[in-house]
Amino acid sequence: MGLGVLEPRSATGTVPGTVVLEAEAVDRVDGHSELLKRASGKHNDIILTPQPSDDPNDPLNWPSWKKYLTMLILVMGCCFCGSITGPLLNASLAILAVELDRSFGQITLISGYQLLVAGACGPLVSALSRKYGKRPVFLFSSTICLVGTIIGSVSYTYNTLLAARTIQGFTLAAYESLVFSAVGDLFFVHQRGVWTMVMTFTLTCVSNLVSVVSGSITFALGWHYLFHIMIACVGFQLILLILFVPETNYRRVPSTVASSSASGNGDDGIEKEGGVIGVEDVQQVEALRRIPKKKTFWQEMAVYNGTFSDENLFALIIAPFVVCSNTLALWTIFITGAVTSFYVAIAYVTAQLFSVPPYNLNTSQVGYISLGPFIGGALGAVLIGIMLDPLSLWLTKKNKGIYEPEFRLALTPLGMLCGIGLFGFGALSADLDSVYGVAVMWGVMLCGCSFIIGPYSAYTIDAFREMASEIFIANVMFKNFLFYGYSYFVNNWTASAGPKAPFFTFGGISLVFVSTTVLVYMFGKRYRWFWATHNILEKLNITTHAEM
Repeated sequence: MGLGVLEPRSATGTVPGTVVLEAEAVDRVDGHSELLKRASGKHNDIILTPQPSDDPNDPLNWPSWKKYLTMLILVMGCCFCGSITGPLLNASLAILAVELDRSFGQITLISGYQLLVAGACGPLVSALSRKYGKRPVFLFSSTICLVGTIIGSVSYTYNTLLAARTIQGFTLAAYESLVFSAVGDLFFVHQRGVWTMVMTFTLTCVSNLVSVVSGSITFALGWHYLFHIMIACVGFQLILLILFVPETNYRRVPSTVASSSASGNGDDGIEKEGGVIGVEDVQQVEALRRIPKKKTFWQEMAVYNGTFSDENLFALIIAPFVVCSNTLALWTIFITGAVTSFYVAIAYVTAQLFSVPPYNLNTSQVGYISLGPFIGGALGAVLIGIMLDPLSLWLTKKNKGIYEPEFRLALTPLGMLCGIGLFGFGALSADLDSVYGVAVMWGVMLCGCSFIIGPYSAYTIDAFREMASEIFIANVMFKNFLFYGYSYFVNNWTASAGPKAPFFTFGGISLVFVSTTVLVYMFGKRYRWFWATHNILEKLNITTHAEM
């Protein structure tokens, strides 16, 4: 439509993901904006996308306090079952190596196997959440995290601790992926950016704060207390989850009038299988549809809420693999998974680098280094949260009211900070420079990650909403398999070649990845049209549910 986003050469209908967000744009094309529901307050000129139904049980119709409470509890799940679980022992690796009489590599493998399980169970998590809803999957994930944490609290041998961490691995996939698609379940397009950034912040920055706190706890009380405290936190989140987080999946009839306006169909109606449905027909269908009664509190808190897909479970299990045939989905998976793995690689080697001469830092001091990335990541998250939605709306206004998902990528050039931070971390660590400088460069790196992961996640939700869950699951699989692979070689690579070799390599890769965003911004809409006409999931009869 403009602003650098290239139009498909032969598109004759709606390009999925492109929607009309301004009432004036709808009126300019077909004059039917009065048929569409709008946002309230200062955004009352914004057309709600997706269009909410008249069903009071539609998550889009929930009151704001209910949406915020649901997201708050899921954010807690991201913290306790996602962010904290993985790096819980990072600052304690040196002590664990001594107490359990194992090498750094063997201790790192404790977390490696946890991440291997997280990646391997991803397809099943995706299938079950698509078929039976997100609520039972979240409940299982929090419960299994609690079980693994209890075992960890009574572990005194290497194998028992390994078993505890492996069990905890089953909780990661849901809280690293489904939370993003839950944002799409609850919020409209113009609201998703800030919530996507909240989840990104929780899953990246909070994990660095974990090392600060856990290092001090281990130094003062011992590493078992990490698990003791986690039991209380996870147990509390599980209780809140049981009582206050209803199912967010919803079988939705895709909105049609706004999308037809975006494609220029206007009064000619909307093409559907078996004929053309006009605007008047849409009104009649809506009028005849019986509005369900509002569910009671206990009905909402049911674990089983029916099925949300007619596909067989096997088809849904292979869906995360099939979505990788979508080039833009694969690109998103690679770039976000890779930059996430780079900051995890730093976490793997901090105790190895700084608990020995010339630094000789104790466990608590090693943990304090993570304040750098926490502050850097928090700064990046705040900036993204402030800028992402307003910038997308501003670009939409400049584009005559037509929203393109590629507008989410306008901030990604600042992702270059990721590569700069990696170069700085490698150089300062190798030159035995100030540990404060090392922490600052780690913070610069994570600040840059925020400008990559946040916009790309928002882009995925908006450009490919119907298969966002599968894309995020594929991302979880990819990055956790990377983490597992790193546990075999990053420590040895750093020990043999010094920190410059691995982190200069990672820095160069991140710069190349970010530079490709220009191509995606320009040609993304053309590819979205190509995928709409060559959807491999449809050819394999794997049904997804568009909600744009």
